[in-house]
Amino acid sequence: MTDLATRFPTLSFDRPASGVLRITLDGPGLNSVSPQGHHELAEVWRAIDRDAETRVAVLRGAGKGFSAGGSFELIDELMNNDERRMEVMREARDLVTNILDCSKPIVSAMHGPAVGAGLVAGILADISIVGTSTKIIDGHTRLGVAAGDHAAICWPLLCGMAKAKYYLLTCDTLTGEEAERIGLVSLCVDDDKVQDRALEVATQLSSMAQPALRFTKHSLNHWYRTAGPIFDASLAFEFMNFAGPDAAEGLASHREKREPNFPSAQ
Repeated sequence: MTDLATRFPTLSFDRPASGVLRITLDGPGLNSVSPQGHHELAEVWRAIDRDAETRVAVLRGAGKGFSAGGSFELIDELMNNDERRMEVMREARDLVTNILDCSKPIVSAMHGPAVGAGLVAGILADISIVGTSTKIIDGHTRLGVAAGDHAAICWPLLCGMAKAKYYLLTCDTLTGEEAERIGLVSLCVDDDKVQDRALEVATQLSSMAQPALRFTKHSLNHWYRTAGPIFDASLAFEFMNFAGPDAAEGLASHREKREPNFPSAQ
């Protein structure tokens, strides 16, 4: 675990049960994802896959929320530096594929706001557990960019095309209860039970036949892999949009806490 902490300093690690590794998003602004944090969140799953001490991983957020999404610093880089935009696009792709390819089962425990890169990992986890008041938001179009990241690869499969289009186009907030009702997440529990329930599930999985779990996960994830071309297209469109005027206005409106006035909507 010392090696993980050294390699991934923006993340916190502990081992709350035998074979269970808990990863905690712990940063400023409700665990917003910094440029370094984005890189680490994409790469940590490779390390977990190779970690002999870990049979199951749990992902959670510290404090009052799971994750508030990409930091303003990260979004600024995407808009103003073409080289960084290409680098982060690759990281965004790796975040999805590394989670899918990680042989160890992943359990997410989401409370409070769940947005952006943190939400990618939370939704793509093999078992996702949320609190009743969790607020899930895919805010891409509100920022002025296409809904890339994980959305196109898994939302239609999890909750159906009609619901996926509604929430991805409007950026309306999904409560934990509604997310469970439409099938976007595995379980919804009382807010104060999220962490305990996630650990219970992880502990249960840790005691089971590991090859059976890993091959089941690998096989089921082929449903996501068949959507690879859809994912690649959505990701390319998203990062193309980051170079445009709508994204600049979307970021300005977030900073100024006002409704956006998109140039394309005039």
